[in-house]
Order: sequence, then C-alpha cells, then structure tokens
Amino acid sequence: MSSNDIRDIDLLIEARWVVPVEPHGVVLDDHAVAIDKGEILAILPADEARQHYAPRERVSLSEHALIPGLVNSHTHNPMTLLRGLADDLPLMVWLQEHIWPAEGRVMGPDFIRDGVELAVAEMIRGGTTCANENYFFPDVIAATYRQMGFRAVIGLPVIDFPTPWAKTSDEYFQRAEEVHDSLRGEPLLTTAFAPHAPYTVSDENFERIRVLSEQLDIPVHLHTHETAQEVEEGKARDGVRPFERLQKLGLVNERLIAVHMTQLTDGEIAACAAAGVSVVHCPESNLKLASGFCPAEKLRTAGVNVCIGTDGCASNNDLDMFGEMRTAAMLAKAVAGDAAAFDAASALRAATLNGAKAIGLGEKIGSIEPGKRADLAAVRLDDLETQPLYHVASQLVYATGRHQVSDVWIDGKRKLADKTLIGIDVEAIRDKARGWREQIAAEDAPE
Repeated sequence: MSSNDIRDIDLLIEARWVVPVEPHGVVLDDHAVAIDKGEILAILPADEARQHYAPRERVSLSEHALIPGLVNSHTHNPMTLLRGLADDLPLMVWLQEHIWPAEGRVMGPDFIRDGVELAVAEMIRGGTTCANENYFFPDVIAATYRQMGFRAVIGLPVIDFPTPWAKTSDEYFQRAEEVHDSLRGEPLLTTAFAPHAPYTVSDENFERIRVLSEQLDIPVHLHTHETAQEVEEGKARDGVRPFERLQKLGLVNERLIAVHMTQLTDGEIAACAAAGVSVVHCPESNLKLASGFCPAEKLRTAGVNVCIGTDGCASNNDLDMFGEMRTAAMLAKAVAGDAAAFDAASALRAATLNGAKAIGLGEKIGSIEPGKRADLAAVRLDDLETQPLYHVASQLVYATGRHQVSDVWIDGKRKLADKTLIGIDVEAIRDKARGWREQIAAEDAPE
C-alpha cells in the first residue's frame, strides 16, 4: 500500500500496547490493528494506520493491552449450573456420589442451553473467545454457541454407559457423526471426539474413535492420567498404564488433546513430544480435587504443546482464564523447583496460541497476525491493582484480574464494549441460573 492509498475497512483498534503472542514475548507500543470482514489485515504503528485506513469504526484504547482472545482448552460449560454443588471432595467421590447423580436428574436440552448461556457470558466478560467443549447433547451446545456468536470446538461424547444423550455405543457414534455433519461449514464451530476417559471407554470404542478421527480429521479430546488412582487401577485392569494402552490403540498422535496429565514418566513426556500430542493443564481443578501436579515445565521444555483449561465450574469453580494463567505459571515454578519456569510470556502463549493449535485452529486464531480472524480482548491496565507497570506480559499474568477486561471481539464482531455485554440478556441468564439452583438444591436435599 502506497502512502497515498487509503483503504476503507470495518474496524481500526488503536491500543497503548498490542501483545501479538507471535512473535513470542513481543509487546508493541502505540500500535493499531486493522480489521475488515472479521480478518486481521495489519498490525502497525497507530499514526501510520491513520494514514492508510479509513475505518467505519475506530476504537481507541489509551490505557489498554490488546491481546488475542483467550482459548479455554478444556471445559464442561453446561456444568456451570452445578457451580459449588459438591465442593471439598476427592475426584471419585465428587464424581460418582454427587456429580453423576445430579446430572442424571437434570440433564436435558434446557439444562444444557441455560448452562452454556451462563458460561458464554462469564467467558466473554473474562476475555475468553473460544472454548473446547466436552459434554452431552452437543447438538444443543452447538446451537447455543451459534446463537450467541461464540467460537467453540464441540465435543462428540463417547462413554461406555447409557446417558440421556445416548444409550448404546452405536448410538453414541451415530449421533456424533450426525452432529459433525450438521456443523460442516459453520464459521465459528468445529468438532472433536470427546471420549470421557480410559476407565470409561472400551478398547473397541477407542479403535472406532481412532478410525473416525483420521477419516474426519478431527481431534480426540480425552481426560487421562488425571490421578494416581486412575493410573494404578488402569495397570491392575489392563496390565499397562493408561497412556501405554492409548499408544497400543494408536491414539497417541498429533490429534490427541490429553487433559490433566498429572501422572507422567519421563518416557511418556518424550513420547508426547515425539507424537505431537497437546496437553491441557488444568491447574486449579487439579489443585481443588487434589488430583496431582501436571509437570508443565518439563512438558514445555521437551517440546510438548502445553495449553490451559479451566475444566468445568463444578470442579474449579470459575471460568477465569486470567486466574488460570497465574496459577499455571506459579504452580509450574514450584513443581520444577525453578523460579524461571513457565515465564509470563509462555503462560500467555499457553492460554492463546498453544490452545488454538491444540484444537486445530492455530492457523485461524490465537495470535494477532495478518490473515487470522479477529478474536481479540482488551485489558485495561491503569487500575490501581496494576500500577506501576514495568512489564506488560508479567502484569497480565501475575497482577491482572478478569474484571479489567473491557472489550472483546469474536470474528471481528464486538461482544463486550466497555465491560457491557452486547446482545446478551444478563438478567434473563441470572434468573435461569437461580431457577436451576432452586430445582437442583431441592432434589439434592437429604430426605
């Protein structure tokens, strides 16, 4: 573009700092991002941008950092309606005696829709623009994300027992393929197989997943090596650790999104790196359930793509990716015994570009680069809690709260403007959540 050319565009965002994530660790002072038809066209100094672009909308962020929208790489967002239902319990007691029975009583399309609506509102307000979803009724989940204009990977659940979604293995696979086919061409929605865990999915079903994952070219999103108990019971049942079982079944490859991974040998870490596995670190859920510590820095330095997820609100209890970044960075330092481990720039990358790569969207989102979609979040950094400011990336990870997110765009469309949600009825969502609380609390009450 010559100095005399002025291009009409949809949007120009001018920010005090632009943190593109790629190149790694870079912070650009007084830059602008030019956007048209949802695509990032250029990142350039703000004064140059004014000479080259005539935007239909100009947004000036004088005290803000503009970052890629955060990617929550592991969620169960309908479970937002179970937030705080059964706290301070170990994983299997929590799951088998409280969560599964509660789900059995309420799971259905209305519960799914209302939970996702609540989650989307919370995520947008916290700067998250994409979620890797893992729950039942993926058709309803997809419809809700579509209606709310939120980017998501829709998990296609497989588990070896009947649920309100499907009764048999054949039905799980039939319905998974139907949902996958229905979402072809959707601009904001893709799919992944979501087998629950090695202890709830048979070899036969894993083999079907492997074949279909290859044929459809979609990821496999799987809880595994979450606790020491899971690994020991897997060895007793199958004669090998769960990860080795997955290797023998052909599932340890570049499509595998392995969630939690708190129990790993050096050999398993090397195998993940060699195979191109992505690992989702869910530090706060793992801490709350006392599941163990993911060796995030060992994985990162071995070359594994490490990303960050919140898990569901029944075990976290929030969808706060800023809090998750901070916990991930600090926990990694303690586990590694190294204060330099999992530095701020690496934590931010894990919550953005690495997550996008894990879910197959690394060419589309996760960094602020020309040609990518405009999934962006603006974070106001002039609050007292983030003063004085010496290093932007460090401040974002170690001192910033999600309440400082001011503006959010998904695919170039503004979803949050000066902390106000756009096109979302907050009072209606709040009323629905309270209605579910009354119903679930009454049903959960002892007789």
